[in-house]
Amino acid sequence: MAARKQYPLRIDPEVWAAVGRWAADDMRSANGQVEWILRDALRRAGRLPKKGEKNDDQ
Repeated sequence: MAARKQYPLRIDPEVWAAVGRWAADDMRSANGQVEWILRDALRRAGRLPKKGEKNDDQ
């Protein structure tokens, strides 16, 4: 598995609180929820790399 990147995120406190509530409902951490939201958005947009596909952004 590739190493995870860390990235500081500036986010509105109300948005972060909503993400935290959603994460609790789904039994995830807030960070896990953000990753899930991003992956879902990428998948829906057809921009999520296929498994095994090289990602040059690493």
